[in-house]
Amino acid sequence: MSADIKVALIGLDTSHSVEFTKRIQASDCPAEDKVSGMKVISCMRFPTPFQSEAGQDARQKQLEGWGVKVSSDFDETVKNCDAVMIEINDPAFHLEYMKKCAGLGKAIFLDKPLADNIDNGFEIAKIVREKKLRFFSASPLRFDNEFVKASASLSNPLYATIYGPLGAAPAGSSIVWYGVHAFEMLQKAMGSGAISVNVLSEGNGLVAIVSYTGKRRGVVELNRGAWIYGGTFRNTESAVSFKAGHSFYTSLLKEAEIFFRNGTLPLQLEDTLEVMGMLDAAERSSKSGRPEPVYK
Repeated sequence: MSADIKVALIGLDTSHSVEFTKRIQASDCPAEDKVSGMKVISCMRFPTPFQSEAGQDARQKQLEGWGVKVSSDFDETVKNCDAVMIEINDPAFHLEYMKKCAGLGKAIFLDKPLADNIDNGFEIAKIVREKKLRFFSASPLRFDNEFVKASASLSNPLYATIYGPLGAAPAGSSIVWYGVHAFEMLQKAMGSGAISVNVLSEGNGLVAIVSYTGKRRGVVELNRGAWIYGGTFRNTESAVSFKAGHSFYTSLLKEAEIFFRNGTLPLQLEDTLEVMGMLDAAERSSKSGRPEPVYK
C-alpha cells in the first residue's frame, strides 16, 4: 500500500462524497478539518432518487477540481484503489453494491445506514462474515467529539435521551435514512441490549422509546426542521448533557484512515446490526402503533 491510501468512492448522490474529499485533499480545507494519509482517486456516479442529475453534475465538477476521476463504470472506478467508501445516499442500493465490492479484496467503508431494512442488513452482514471482509459501517455522528466526551464521562447509563433532525427521504423510510444518526449515538452510549422500540408520532416529528435489558431505557427524538443534535445520559446519581459540534466528518475520516491502514475497527459489526435493528423496529412501530421487536 502506498504512503497515501488510494480511495475509490461509490456514489455521488450524497454530500458526503464532497465533504469527505474536501477534508482529504482540498487545498483550501481548514487545517483543523484536514485528514492526512488518504487520497480520493475516483468516484462512480449513477442516478438515484436522492439527487438530480444537475446536482450530481455540480458535485462532479467539485471532485474533478480536486483531482478525482468521475466515471459511471464500476470496474474503472475501483481498479487502482486500495480501499472503497460506499457513499450512496439511497440505502436501497447498499446491498447491491456490497455484493459488487465483496470480491475486490479491498477494505470497505459503507456509509450510514447499513441498509434499507433489517433483512438486507443481515444479508450484508452474512457477506461480510462469509468472505471475511475488512469492513465497517457507521454514521459520522458516532464520532462527534462532544458526544464522545460526554458518553465517556458517564459510562453505562441507565437512561439516555438523544435528539436530532428527521429529514424527508425522497424514497423509502425517513426514519431509516435520517434517524440513523441519532440511533447510532444512542447505541454507542447505551451499548448492546436493545429489545424493542415504541414510536409515538406527532405533527412535528416522532419520539422513539427503546427498551433495553436491565430495565434501561433510551429515548430518541426526531424533529422536523430542527437541524441540531444533542442529548443527556443519566444514572441514579448524575447526568451529562452534550450538543454535537461540527467535528464528526473529520473524526470519522480519521477512524477510516486507521482502519484502512491497519484494520483497527472503530466499532463491531454487531453494533452496526443493532443500530439497523432499532431503525427497522422504529419504522415498523411508526406504522403499527405498538412496540416492535428490534430483531423481528
